[in-house]
Amino acid sequence: MSAVPPTATPKTNRIGLPRADYEGGKSTLCLGCGHDVITKQIITAFYEMGVEPHRVVKLSGIGCSSKTPAYFLNRAWGFNGVHGRMPSVATGAMVANPTLAGIGISGDGDTASIGIGQFVHLVRRNVPLVYIIENNGVYGLTKGQFSATADHGAKLKSGEVNELTPIDCCSLAIELGGAFVARSFSGDMKQLQSILQAAIAHKGTAILDVISPCVTFNDHEGSTKSYKYSKDHETPVHEIGFVPFFEETMAEIQPGESKDVRFPDGSLVRFKGVGRDYDPTDKEAAMRAIHESYAKQEILTGILYLNPSKADFSSTLNVSPGSLVNIPLEKLRPTPEALAEIMESYR
Repeated sequence: MSAVPPTATPKTNRIGLPRADYEGGKSTLCLGCGHDVITKQIITAFYEMGVEPHRVVKLSGIGCSSKTPAYFLNRAWGFNGVHGRMPSVATGAMVANPTLAGIGISGDGDTASIGIGQFVHLVRRNVPLVYIIENNGVYGLTKGQFSATADHGAKLKSGEVNELTPIDCCSLAIELGGAFVARSFSGDMKQLQSILQAAIAHKGTAILDVISPCVTFNDHEGSTKSYKYSKDHETPVHEIGFVPFFEETMAEIQPGESKDVRFPDGSLVRFKGVGRDYDPTDKEAAMRAIHESYAKQEILTGILYLNPSKADFSSTLNVSPGSLVNIPLEKLRPTPEALAEIMESYR
């Protein structure tokens, strides 16, 4: 009688959890959709960072992108808001309980069209949230019409040409005071992984605009959001290395070869130039680089601007460091003496 082989113990992360605890349901998106690649990188990022799944709140609006929170972190809290209103829900959730790690998934339609006003105020307030825009340039749920991020001159499968100026969510976020603004491509998984880990460590709004091709409606010749076009025109501004606070941060790097930016928790982002002089901490230079990229038909990718020292919205409001629901009643309700003093002051 042959012996039964022992069951292999699953590999776990730094807090002792297997990767399966960070996964979700099976995707119902089209086979090959760029959104599914982003989902896998989100799973990996939270797993490797050792974030407890039940300490995460995942939020979304409406669209193909907004379905994806169902496919990761099935032990996290979740809320699917109405079209374009995810930032309001996120603001309320993160102010009410700043101990949570927030991630919001949106699309180019959900963010740059119906939700543009919501997006603007989330960024200017610096709400602590990883905000991912899964950007394919079309409305995938309503048969592939141009979205507000579609490039001027881009073509639909029908041959229709976009004559409108696109909204660039990255330059808009930087102009509004965003302190973590990045762009990536779902086909560049190594870069996307490093940016996601840095975004999780960042305290404040981390905007990540990811070119995520729609294989059904926008992956053809003439599209500027297709896999081929994005791969051919992607221009990384640097190589990114991320070292979380719980790992050794020392490394042998020659002076002048890299720029290090440290987060308040001790995490470190290391930027290494790849053929151009780019300073991710220079706001004006970041804006110029984005504007120049359009003239050159480049898709700049990387962390375009970073300022980890900016105060987040919870700090600005001086809210309780814990969940509001756990504040004892005696701290919320004024005493009779305090009320009498207030009333007397109005006499």
